[in-house]
Amino acid sequence: MRNFKPVGRFGLAALLAVIAALSACGGGAPRGMPGGGFTPQVTVITLKSEPVTLTRELPGQTDPHLVAEVRPQVSGIVKQRLFTEGSLVTAGQPLYELDDRLYRAQYNSSRAALQRAQATLAAAQLTAARSAELVKIDAVSAQDNDNAVAALGQAQADVASAQAAVDSSATSLEYARILAPISGRIGKSTVTPGALVTANQTNALATIQQLDPIYVDVSQSSRDWVQLRQEIVDGRVKSSGSEAPVKILLIDGSPYDQEGKLQFAEVTVDPTTGSYQLRALVPNPNGLLLPGMYVRAVLNEGVLGQGVLAPQQGITRDPQGNATALVVGKDNKVESRTVAVSRTVGNQWLVDSGLASGDRLIVEGLQKVQPGMTVTAVEAPPAATVAADPQHAAGAGTADAKAAAAGAAH
Repeated sequence: MRNFKPVGRFGLAALLAVIAALSACGGGAPRGMPGGGFTPQVTVITLKSEPVTLTRELPGQTDPHLVAEVRPQVSGIVKQRLFTEGSLVTAGQPLYELDDRLYRAQYNSSRAALQRAQATLAAAQLTAARSAELVKIDAVSAQDNDNAVAALGQAQADVASAQAAVDSSATSLEYARILAPISGRIGKSTVTPGALVTANQTNALATIQQLDPIYVDVSQSSRDWVQLRQEIVDGRVKSSGSEAPVKILLIDGSPYDQEGKLQFAEVTVDPTTGSYQLRALVPNPNGLLLPGMYVRAVLNEGVLGQGVLAPQQGITRDPQGNATALVVGKDNKVESRTVAVSRTVGNQWLVDSGLASGDRLIVEGLQKVQPGMTVTAVEAPPAATVAADPQHAAGAGTADAKAAAAGAAH
């Protein structure tokens, strides 16, 4: 306090003059605020009603189109494996060869029995033919002729039985070469040469899976299904049909280059989850999709005749969690709207209520305006929004900074 010097009359007058000059330069209320002379500029998008394709993204898992477990139909020792594990095989391709010596011997024995039966049949035919001529002249009795005819019938039956035995032994001999039942990619072999296998055993020798095309099974909430069906019944949504297109997103979020088709919807709802299964058939020519992979399927549910889409950056949430939006009215004054949105379509919200066609939705400059303020609305470039156009967003930010700097300098 000993260094304090009182201000004289002339110093106090000079200080008051500086304060008055600064107040005059300020011009009252700050620029950009109500009562000031600066009108904020905002970027808007004029909403319009248009047909909207409704899609839904659901988690799914891939499943082979066909699966066949290779099992032996006869017993024997594995002589050799005729395929490469993990390779592509075709239907009818030999996979395993069993030791067939026993089955070949049975086949040869049955063929010999057939030849013997055929020889007996030939003799019976000659005897029956002679007997038929002799009975006409009473050279043989009717009883002998009947016996000859009966012997012929028995010989024919013996030939048929022998032929069936030949067919059975030939089938067993063929089963000693195990063939691929379907075309596809074969997995690892569970047996090696020298192993004993038995007919219709529990363990499969190998598994073949057909992966082109491939199934994608997804689960959808029954509540969403009921809502969609109600919209279709009310005429708001036009159904896409039973074979709606399906787009696949890989586990890393990248799109799969092949489009599938919806095959069928399960008729039973899982009581534990409240969902039901949908199955899509997807081409897989390059083998990128493997069984058991987790993917996401984007299903085309239908077309909404007239829908309003709002950019996501124009929709905010209030402290209560309600969706709100700021629009510019006809008198260029900001209005606050409480909106209801149901789903996203790309990077936009599908609006159920609160916004209508023709509303000018503010998508840039939300932080500097309040309801009731008069603003200058600038339409956003076509097919671009602030979030989708970084250069536009950066330019707008620079303009705001320049305007603020100019106001401060003034």
